[in-house]
Amino acid sequence: MELQGRICLLRKINTSDREELATIANNRKIWENLRDRFPHPYSLEDADFFINLTNQEDPQLTFAIEYQGKFAGIAGLLSMDDVYRRTAEIGYWLGEPYWGNGIISEACQLVTDYGLHTLDYVRIQTGVFGHNPTSMKILEKCGYQKDAVFINNIYKDGKIGDEHRYFILNKKYVSNGS
Repeated sequence: MELQGRICLLRKINTSDREELATIANNRKIWENLRDRFPHPYSLEDADFFINLTNQEDPQLTFAIEYQGKFAGIAGLLSMDDVYRRTAEIGYWLGEPYWGNGIISEACQLVTDYGLHTLDYVRIQTGVFGHNPTSMKILEKCGYQKDAVFINNIYKDGKIGDEHRYFILNKKYVSNGS
């Protein structure tokens, strides 16, 4: 599965991406804005584990971001379960050399459209750390709305911080009366 944008291509993550994935993911600035399950430092073994994990997805939920023929980052969805099974969480990160080119905004929009229209999720949501206003702007640009701010909700790198929750709804499930 590929999602073609004007700026970037979203595609399956390949084993040939492993070295570039490990190199650009091994960046504290990226790690500071992601959950702790994203390792730091990021090794080749971490890249192998992640690639193997994503290659088992059916349907595909995780995509390599390719920019000008190069691996540049990751964008994807995490399906929720139980009563939230029609909801997904969006996540993304981009290698620092690629920041400021509009890549992640387009990748976010491509993944959102895929989740709402191809996978037919009712809701896509995410949490953004309070110290990451850039990610909040990206989500707002892609049509997400702020749901709430959870005060002192996260603990990252020895600090307590706020989490800003964002969401977007699939328009075909939104009733006029609610």
